[in-house]
Amino acid sequence: MTFLWLLEGLRTPFLDKWMQFITYFGQELIIIAVICALYWCADKRFAYLLGFTYFTAGLCVQSLKITFRIPRPWILDPDFKAVESAVPGATGYSFPSGHTQGATCLFYPLALRTSRLWLKLLYILAFLAIGFSRMYLGCHTPKDVITSMVLSLAIASVLWRFQSVLLDNDGNLKLIAAILVCLSLATAGYSLILHGNGVIETGYAMDCCKASGAGLGFAIGWYIERTKIHFDTRTGSIGTQIVKLLAGLAAAMLIKEGFSMIFGSSILAKMSEYFILVLWVLVIYPFIFRTVLSGSSSDCSQRGRGL
Repeated sequence: MTFLWLLEGLRTPFLDKWMQFITYFGQELIIIAVICALYWCADKRFAYLLGFTYFTAGLCVQSLKITFRIPRPWILDPDFKAVESAVPGATGYSFPSGHTQGATCLFYPLALRTSRLWLKLLYILAFLAIGFSRMYLGCHTPKDVITSMVLSLAIASVLWRFQSVLLDNDGNLKLIAAILVCLSLATAGYSLILHGNGVIETGYAMDCCKASGAGLGFAIGWYIERTKIHFDTRTGSIGTQIVKLLAGLAAAMLIKEGFSMIFGSSILAKMSEYFILVLWVLVIYPFIFRTVLSGSSSDCSQRGRGL
């Protein structure tokens, strides 16, 4: 808390807004949007690697949160005040930091991927800045941020090192999917047991089960796409790619908002919502635009023969 008190003394209205802007890039919405853009339009293989990194680390972080159950800084020290605009987004337990995990799982693989030094430094600076912003805003302690960053770096490094085993060997599909399914189910089961015993509140169990639902969706969707769909990211013009991306993201937002309106916000409903949302990204939407493109190609071919 000493470091947070030091940062609290440095706050200004401008820095508050700037750090709030920086921390936004560690949010789930931004990370999923980047993965979707890569997956649907640019580099499916790398998007898979990002997905494995993000969802695996997310399951680990959520499990640690409900295991240690460390409250937010303003609860640890009632005299401490976080930046007010950052409090609504700071849900769940404090340790480890979810924003830092998401940012590290996105920007560190991007740094590993590029060969340009200035881009490497920019990506590294990005997740370091997001981690720092979480402390400046008063949402996390240094222990929360450093633990999350180290854990995410370790998972990202291991998956990067063994990416050929993970992504290029079809003989490992069932095993890898089964491991991620088991990890997701174990995380959900663990949170539900703690919730059933009154150890954690509903909101904390829900956060954990949302990560589990996403992990399940990714494992199953990855297996189905790799064995059945085999869609191609290339769709012609840049304009077509932009339309494809925007339409897919709009539909994803509609699913996310509409699911809660129809099925409510229970733990099971939220877990199912994230499961279906990830399936939409990996399987349903790619199947739709692959079918549409196949139909368009067939029509063009028939018109060509008619001429």
